[in-house]
Amino acid sequence: MRFGMLHLYANPGDLSERQAIQEQLRLMRAAEDLDFDSVWPAEHHFSPLGYTASPAIGLAALAAETRRIRLGTGVVVLPFSNPIRVAEDFAFLDHLSDGRVDLGIGCGAQPSEFEHFRIDPTTAHARMEEGLEVIRQAWLDGRVDLRGRFHRFDDVPVHPTPVQTPHPPIWMAAVSGESFERAGRLGCNLLSGTVLGLNRSVAAQRRADYLSGLEKGGHPAEDFSSGCLVIVYVADTVEQARHEFGAAEAWYRSTIGRFIAPESDPEDSVVCGSPEFVTQRLAELEQTYGFTDLLCWTRLGVLAQDKVLRSMELMQHKVMPHLR
Repeated sequence: MRFGMLHLYANPGDLSERQAIQEQLRLMRAAEDLDFDSVWPAEHHFSPLGYTASPAIGLAALAAETRRIRLGTGVVVLPFSNPIRVAEDFAFLDHLSDGRVDLGIGCGAQPSEFEHFRIDPTTAHARMEEGLEVIRQAWLDGRVDLRGRFHRFDDVPVHPTPVQTPHPPIWMAAVSGESFERAGRLGCNLLSGTVLGLNRSVAAQRRADYLSGLEKGGHPAEDFSSGCLVIVYVADTVEQARHEFGAAEAWYRSTIGRFIAPESDPEDSVVCGSPEFVTQRLAELEQTYGFTDLLCWTRLGVLAQDKVLRSMELMQHKVMPHLR
């Protein structure tokens, strides 16, 4: 199991915008020292629940200050961006980071974002697929020649091309069975999560949907990885963890959790306890959901920065060694 961290840049309201952004950057810098494998800032707009309008900007700052940790996106919402610009930005970031980029993409989910950008949400999946085709052309060929439904590019040169060959790993967010199949068919690594509606009653079917998509696309299953987003918090004892994390979990369930995926299993979407408890629960989740990468979401709501760092330290010393 590899360990990543999702970052939403959310502000519960008790911090200035500068404080909220700087605290998230400090956590992502600390993740490298605490042996995490990757960080994954999300893209959101028009809300203090997510300040990262352009994940590449924050990741560029991290690229200059880190040496090992991989820099992912969880996710770039392709329907909102010109795909050539996405290809350029993340190829440039791949150079800044010496080949540490993972591009996570999605079609978007927030109605207000589509409304304010004046994009028809019924076109989101088609826009994402066409955008992915553009990005791959740009990265593989250094040029884009495409006459699509949403974009027209007449043999356009694109610079730079990425450091990684053939290109940075591409991950696709999936919630429904159709989206799991799509991620496989299009040859993308999988990004899902127990906080995104993945639960035990559908886990086996969703895995089958993804594998079916890989087969349809002619992609060997052994070449692909799957990431699972789980809220994780560790303290010295179960009682301490639940006491410290209680307000943060309540904030999550009353805000983001209401519209992300109400069908999520509360016990699988939030893993909170002692190192021993968390290790056991994560091992069970790995067995149930079959993921290769755990994306921990720890910085929630009113939870103090020092407690988040302490949780990460306990993960490093008392959880990760048993699961890697």
